[in-house]
Amino acid sequence: MQISDDLNATAAGELGRLIEQFAGADGVHATPIPRVFLLRSSHPTDELHAVQEPAVCFVAQGRKRVLAGPSVYVYDRAKYLIASVDVPIVGQILEASPAAPYLCMRLDLDPAVIGALMLEAKALTIKAPGGAGDAPGPALSLSSVTPELLDAAIRLVRLLASPRDIPILAPLAEREILYRLLLGDQASKLRQIAFAESKLQQINRAIGWIKRNYRKPFSIDAVSAEARMSSSTLHEHFKAVTSMSPLQYQKQLRLQEARRLILSQSLDAATASHSVGYESPSQFSREYKRTFGAPPAQDIARLRAAPTWQQLL
Repeated sequence: MQISDDLNATAAGELGRLIEQFAGADGVHATPIPRVFLLRSSHPTDELHAVQEPAVCFVAQGRKRVLAGPSVYVYDRAKYLIASVDVPIVGQILEASPAAPYLCMRLDLDPAVIGALMLEAKALTIKAPGGAGDAPGPALSLSSVTPELLDAAIRLVRLLASPRDIPILAPLAEREILYRLLLGDQASKLRQIAFAESKLQQINRAIGWIKRNYRKPFSIDAVSAEARMSSSTLHEHFKAVTSMSPLQYQKQLRLQEARRLILSQSLDAATASHSVGYESPSQFSREYKRTFGAPPAQDIARLRAAPTWQQLL
């Protein structure tokens, strides 16, 4: 066990040096490799509200906490975080400093890439547990990082030093990461991401409808029709995946977008609330304070004074 821990620490150190090399400054950095992002923060952060998209995240240095409903996920270089659908979260970097910044690599998950890999490796569809008809679990999960998985992540990020090789070799490294995930305890989650008719993808269709229509009055019938589920089944599975009801999900999207508009476009609270679908400014203020811990004006002033506020945009 000690040898394995030492190897993982050494490999995580290499991944961290690569992220430092190609991220440079604090923030979230897109890369020339499709679906690969590098994250760096030289300081712990306040709680940051966001929508986590389907992805797998590998921390090379530091520690982070993510809240999704009542569930709490704390992870570092020993654990990776995987997300299966778009889900509102509250994230907070717990350990970071100028000398040892928080460093993370995120790979967004593409259902088509996962599905193609599964079709080519037919043996995996037999060995991997779960299937399209399984009830979906929580959108977020943590699992232990294996040396093989970490090695594939390192080789993927290392390609940033040789842009000529990215078009040919990056898809191979990405496929190896997905292959390792399919061999691990997140196999069922990846299978459900890939299956177009899995219950997880039915919930994903419901999420897509809410994201497209969150400014409009909520219609459970329309969401159920989009998901091809009864209202009761939708509520059951939607809450199992996102830790909230469809209506609560809509409210989270409205509040996060209103906060972004106030912060980035200097809108007043009443205008922002109306633009995201609220009819009552007082209801908006109550729900805003309940979610973000302070009324809009006070919350925005705090964000603008903090060094990390731009990460919300």
